Amino acid sequence: MSKQKKLPSQRQLRAGELVRHALVDVLAREELRDPDLKGVSLTLTEVRCAPDLRHARVYCVPLGGKDSATALKAVNRCAAFLRGRLGRQIEMKFTPKLVFELDTSFDEASHISALLHDPAVARDLDGKCND
Repeated sequence: MSKQKKLPSQRQLRAGELVRHALVDVLAREELRDPDLKGVSLTLTEVRCAPDLRHARVYCVPLGGKDSATALKAVNRCAAFLRGRLGRQIEMKFTPKLVFELDTSFDEASHISALLHDPAVARDLDGKCND
């Protein structure tokens, strides 16, 4: 018997977007002291909140995708500071604990796009395959 993952509730989705928008504002206004984040712009693509809204997983990617592992470690070091600033921005019963993860969806999308533009695949998609 396979265990299916439960889809997020409307409440979780709303809270995730609220947290994402507030984090974008905080990152735009605050100058983080971590030297690994100097001059790095982060793109926050999604925030997934736990059902109890006490934990949030923030998916991000540095602009340009350079040194993503270094930037990810640095932003996770700043997570407590960002959580404190976030608590002043949002009106929630609990300020969620933040965990930052690298968003690989852009890489996956470009890989799929490259596959679809491959001549052999394009030929099969056009229905001109003579097997």
